Amino acid sequence: MADFDAIYEEEIIDENLEDQHILVPEPIVIRGAGNMTVFGLSNRFNSEFPSGLVSRVAPEEFKATIGRINAVLKKTLPMNVKWLFCGCMCCCCTLGCSLWPVICLSKRTQNTLDKLLEWENSHLYQKLGLHW
Repeated sequence: MADFDAIYEEEIIDENLEDQHILVPEPIVIRGAGNMTVFGLSNRFNSEFPSGLVSRVAPEEFKATIGRINAVLKKTLPMNVKWLFCGCMCCCCTLGCSLWPVICLSKRTQNTLDKLLEWENSHLYQKLGLHW
């Protein structure tokens, strides 16, 4: 699974510096705060501003990003849960093929989140030297 819930600080590495040790800061991990997870996707993320982003990102910008992520999850995950329930009910009769719709929907949700975070990176976070 992609590491879409971590924010990394981008480092510019000079290729001519072979003997120097480069210290890469630890990523700031934003964990899911929901009470349900479907195929690795939490149903929501906490919009509480992490202390590691102080003086790097405005709290309003962070909350707007988390709000967009939560909106995508709120829109897509209820359908995923319904298909998962139906797939589990029919799993024995279909030899597991009834789980394919929920797998495809989860991939679709993950691709939507990846595109959203790519857009956020290109419009805001790369300018600040950060990367989701």
